[in-house]
Amino acid sequence: MAAAVLAVVFAFPVAAADIDRADLYRAQSVTSGTGEENRAWGLAPCLEEVLVKVSGDPRLIGDPRVEEMSRHAADYATDIGYRDLLNNRPPHDEQGTHDRPQYITADFDPDKIDALLASLGHKPWPLPRPAIVALLDIKPMKGDDFTLVRDGGGELATNMRVALAAAALRAGLPLELPKAQDVVLADVTQTMGGDVLLAGTLAWRQEALGWVGDWRLAFKGKEYRWQVRGVSFDDAFRNAVRGTLQILSGNGQPET
Repeated sequence: MAAAVLAVVFAFPVAAADIDRADLYRAQSVTSGTGEENRAWGLAPCLEEVLVKVSGDPRLIGDPRVEEMSRHAADYATDIGYRDLLNNRPPHDEQGTHDRPQYITADFDPDKIDALLASLGHKPWPLPRPAIVALLDIKPMKGDDFTLVRDGGGELATNMRVALAAAALRAGLPLELPKAQDVVLADVTQTMGGDVLLAGTLAWRQEALGWVGDWRLAFKGKEYRWQVRGVSFDDAFRNAVRGTLQILSGNGQPET
């Protein structure tokens, strides 16, 4: 049920028209209440996400300078909103109204964010951004191998689509999955009107205690490769998308 609900929010395609300048300066996280301490805790990852999304450089994740900025995230926000994760159901047990899980959404001042990036030696990566087609082969722990396509494929495929779309939106990248009938075509990217092909294999490996992702990105006549091992498929897709973001924005290439 949760995956079905999220799929409404994080659905394919993530088109270039769905990403505007305001989206780059907006982020969402989850916090456990609306009090000042909870707000600060929830805004910190929002600021980090926006700095990465605007600059196109995922190397800012975990940067001590960004962590220090994130302690003061509210100073850079223009609007902060909450939405109850429990859909306004009454509190249960000893739960207080200020301890309920909340989505916190923050809009940040573009001028202030750009100034923070300048202090970090970065600048905004402008719109429009290249349209990406993802051609991903999945090798699950149980069941048959499959290619991740726009719809169908059962619960695992649905959950994976949600995770991949969420990663793309949070990176500010237009990304599309092929339809089942397009997978057999020689040039999927051109057929779907994309600029970049992100291809790869995501396989469950017992010896790695998790999923292993091998990624390939073809861009401007050059192919880039990187890998992630022993992670959840959510983290694997974040790795694929962040690596793509780093390459396309001109901030180097991901470590293998």
